[in-house]
Amino acid sequence: MGSIVLNMAANMLGLGNAATPLGLKAMKELQELNEQKDTATDAMCTFLAINTSSVQIILPATVVGLMGASSSEIFITTIFATSMSTIAAIFSVKFLSKVDRFKIRQEDK
Repeated sequence: MGSIVLNMAANMLGLGNAATPLGLKAMKELQELNEQKDTATDAMCTFLAINTSSVQIILPATVVGLMGASSSEIFITTIFATSMSTIAAIFSVKFLSKVDRFKIRQEDK
């Protein structure tokens, strides 16, 4: 749980490179809890979707460096856009987990 929280915090703060090792560690820990090692669990897929879409509270340094003082003008739109992408990612994971094609059948185990 700690690795997941640290990964999400690093992503929210715009520290993409620092978030990568934390995300890998979190996924490794989720894999240890997985009973079926060759298939990702719903928790793993949800974590990956949230990690990929990640809400940005603080803009990455490259954007701030390129835009300078005008970076404060896109603050609200950045939060809105990344929030909507995270919501879409969560809905996609939940929807696809209900589709029969993506469900794990008992005979496949």
